[in-house]
Amino acid sequence: MPTTIQTDFTGFADADFDALTTPGLEGRMEAIIGRVRPKLHMLGEALAPAVSELSGEPMYAHVAKHARRSVNPPDDTWVAWSRHPRGYKAHPHFQIGLWSTHLFIQFAIIYESPNKTVFAERAAAELASVRSAVPAEYVWSKDHMQPEGTPHRSLSDEELTAWLARLKTVKAAEVTCGLHIPRTDPLLADGSALLGKAQEVFRTLKPLYKLSF
Repeated sequence: MPTTIQTDFTGFADADFDALTTPGLEGRMEAIIGRVRPKLHMLGEALAPAVSELSGEPMYAHVAKHARRSVNPPDDTWVAWSRHPRGYKAHPHFQIGLWSTHLFIQFAIIYESPNKTVFAERAAAELASVRSAVPAEYVWSKDHMQPEGTPHRSLSDEELTAWLARLKTVKAAEVTCGLHIPRTDPLLADGSALLGKAQEVFRTLKPLYKLSF
């Protein structure tokens, strides 16, 4: 059962998703910082104890800063939890974030993580367990910078094996897996319900996280 969390987080509204289509870098960053980032900070703080309990180690929240952006505005934004207090990109992590079209709750191991090889080898060796652990409606992606992905139900064993082989051998390769929730889903406007759903999804993705070490 989800841990009961006391927080002022009230969920996400249409204006939060619309912030990610605000024209121009400066305007979009103002919209993200003013509307979305405070909610991501609340999510990070509220869920850190539950994610820590789930993973069996302290997990620290990191809200995306988009600090390297100088021309192109970000199309999504997120909060990530990792075992390292100073960053998340080099570590397997959990994320909640927004594109203009949907919210995602996912496990991610991206190109900066040296654990990619460990995860790729272990996931390939335990492919049947991975297939059974991940729900059919969850979405896999090979590129965290693209909003689309491939539903688990549509990904064959051969395709997933090829993805894992690429993750192991290609420096820029990465994998994410999790739940995409359309912005129109009433769940997103209910802070308590969304926190419960996030814990449920992270619990489901725990086997993937554990394969990373």
